Amino acid sequence: MTRILLLGGTSEASALARALAERGTPALFSYAGRTESPVPQPLPMRVGGFGGVAGLIETLRAGGFSHVIDATHPFAAQMSRHAIAACAATGVPLCAFERPEWVPGAGDRWSRVTGIAAAAAALPEAPARVFLAIGKQHLAEFAGAPQHHYLLRLVDPPAEALPLPDAEAVIARGPFTVEGDTALLRDHAITHVVAKNAGGSGAAAKLAAARALGLPVVMIDRPALPPRLLRGSVEAVLDWLDHGASGAKRGV
Repeated sequence: MTRILLLGGTSEASALARALAERGTPALFSYAGRTESPVPQPLPMRVGGFGGVAGLIETLRAGGFSHVIDATHPFAAQMSRHAIAACAATGVPLCAFERPEWVPGAGDRWSRVTGIAAAAAALPEAPARVFLAIGKQHLAEFAGAPQHHYLLRLVDPPAEALPLPDAEAVIARGPFTVEGDTALLRDHAITHVVAKNAGGSGAAAKLAAARALGLPVVMIDRPALPPRLLRGSVEAVLDWLDHGASGAKRGV
């Protein structure tokens, strides 16, 4: 019997959840729990971690899951690595539903770096006004460059004081528009943008806004992961479930 564990937290995961619900496919939607008010889903939901690889293995076995779909954020590398390891240990087929990366185009002024620390080091020594579009998990790594003013955009209001001496937060949930992000960058006199290469359309507006304003962008590359099967659309994931889940090649 088919029973899906959908590791979610992205717009792609929500779209797939709707498709699975419409098909009547038994599935459980799992959120990491990093936002206070997760987007409601048309599937049964769980929130929180699994307790590492061992906990995920136990969940797969106890829940009778036949397939795992990893539709987490491209930078949720630990969860993705745990899913790869747990599925290998249990023999449960795994498919990653991942949006394509952003690529620079004409007029973009990107500096590509590997990791948060490298992004902080790529900022100028002179004081700058930085739109730090990386979420809330790694803000402290920019504390070593206190000369900058940082503008943050967060889904939830910060529960504690921001770990940066000169920072302000805008609370908003995407998708965002080019017009809105252009106004945001202009109104805050932003000189540099730091972003994770999350891909997708919901957060791409800031890149178009930076291009329009001629601003440099420090782009953090996605973390490297072991080979795994990838699909880039709801239809492709459903086709995998219907026809190729048991024998698809890894890394395709």
